[in-house]
Amino acid sequence: MRLRFKLKTVFILYFTVSLLGLMYALMHLGQHCECSEHDMTKDRTISRLLGKLHSLQGHTKKEPTKPHLPTIYVITPTYARLVQKAELTRLSQTFLHVPQLHWIVVEDSSQRTDLVSHFLEHSGLVFTHLHIPTPQDRKLQEGDPNWLKPRGVEQRNEGLRWLRENIWVGEAAEGAVYFADDDNTYSLQLFEEMRWTQRVSVWPVGLVGGMRYEGPVVEQGRVVRFHTGWRPSRPFPLDMAGFAISLRLVLRNPEARFDGNSPMGFVESSFLQGLVTMEELEPKAEMCTKVLVWHTRTEKPKMKREEALQAQGLGSDSKVEV
Repeated sequence: MRLRFKLKTVFILYFTVSLLGLMYALMHLGQHCECSEHDMTKDRTISRLLGKLHSLQGHTKKEPTKPHLPTIYVITPTYARLVQKAELTRLSQTFLHVPQLHWIVVEDSSQRTDLVSHFLEHSGLVFTHLHIPTPQDRKLQEGDPNWLKPRGVEQRNEGLRWLRENIWVGEAAEGAVYFADDDNTYSLQLFEEMRWTQRVSVWPVGLVGGMRYEGPVVEQGRVVRFHTGWRPSRPFPLDMAGFAISLRLVLRNPEARFDGNSPMGFVESSFLQGLVTMEELEPKAEMCTKVLVWHTRTEKPKMKREEALQAQGLGSDSKVEV
């Protein structure tokens, strides 16, 4: 009983003190307060903390300023097919990780298509969208092997034309031009290898020409021959994915272009002859001992069920972009 009385007394006292404190605070709310001494203490604390912060900053190693990066101009021929958007999507996801890259996409078409236009607008990349059709007599027909006729010649030349008409030699202190097909696979390291190209840089390409890889053979820092399974006597037996050329060299040689009438396997040589000698080639990828690009191809989709449904009027909605 006595214990209960004591607890009750404590509770009343606690409630009374709290109520008085609240009333006092309410009475002084909004009144002027002589807080100068408190403010001085606060200012001194802030000043002391700022001093410590500056001291710490003085002992922190500053990040070095990144030097200006030469632009890599990537020219990609593309043409309408079921896997086109899938191929361009995969390629763009790689390019998004490459700083200072300008993507020049050239459609094999008489006009820009909505699919590619919308895709590029939402790609997040710096791009130029061009188009030029391949003459009918140079097009592969259904069932023709891929090697029968050179592909993408007109489109690559159109990309070169755009560069020469839109970039002045004086502006192009540094930069590289690379021809990237939309069905290959590229390591990010490859682009940093080519970025500082002085004339023509070279490297191996994997899964090409019926071999594990093809590419330059380097001895004592220089290209001396080429590892290839077909016509090694060609002036430059390189795959299109196996070299980059300096932007300045492109601009200073307006006559340099790909020859669509050149014999099979000589398209790359038709462009590089007159621009560089074997002795001037710049071996990259650890002296051409590493494969950083692969000549992959997406399997052509089989549409038998789609065609059967279309015959019944039940085909997929054509408004859904694939």
